[in-house]
Amino acid sequence: MQTILLINDDGINSNGLIVVKKKLENLAKVIVVAPKDEISGVGKAITTARHVKMEEMQLSDGSKAYATDGTPADAYLLAVNKIFKRHPDLLVAGINLGPNLGIDDLLNSGTLGAALEAAIHGVPAIAVSYCKKAIGDQKADKAKITVEELDLTAHIAQKIVGYVLENGMPTDADILSINVPEEADCNKMRVTSLSYAGYGDIYTKEKEGYRIARWMLADYADKNPDTDVYVVKEEGCISITPIKIRFIHSKKSVEIMLKKLKLAF
Repeated sequence: MQTILLINDDGINSNGLIVVKKKLENLAKVIVVAPKDEISGVGKAITTARHVKMEEMQLSDGSKAYATDGTPADAYLLAVNKIFKRHPDLLVAGINLGPNLGIDDLLNSGTLGAALEAAIHGVPAIAVSYCKKAIGDQKADKAKITVEELDLTAHIAQKIVGYVLENGMPTDADILSINVPEEADCNKMRVTSLSYAGYGDIYTKEKEGYRIARWMLADYADKNPDTDVYVVKEEGCISITPIKIRFIHSKKSVEIMLKKLKLAF
């Protein structure tokens, strides 16, 4: 039987993880290794300054899972190297309760951090996000997102995961990033490019200093109609973004620079 490793960054008891787990269990064996509590915005960071703890626990559906106080990337590396001694057939990250759009989210999201870690090790990865329009109080607002509200997102994830398990990842994709807006129409779906428009001013000044006090879909800015940001924000469409992890670079211009500097290379 094929194996899916399921990780998130909203915490192991998040409704997003529970609802997608139920759908994915119709396709393969699902193993959950995830942060015990929410640890959003850490990207692909791994824990270096302290010990990382991991414990076996029981989810609300009665199944066994592993909770860690590390990052989502820690969860991936601990799962494959310490618990199972092998890589899964597929990594699913999510359902993230909030958008994961554009280059900044790719590099900052813990959900996508787990997907990046898997992809680096040659494991196909699917990141799934529910694009709530506005999140003020992170804990309270995310807790209000119901299983029913997430059903379409989980259904789409199930369909795409089933295809990838049977046929492999589409050519030239290491990660598929799925973003489903609120009140999405399942018939309105587009394949998109990753937006390269970075964050604007997302910090709020408070007495203690500056804080990201809210997360608003309206704050994402990109006028390119081909991008994930535009398609979700302006068109209300479901976005599927294929991502490659190999950076494209050329050595030639740097070699020319070194020659002009008369430095050996």
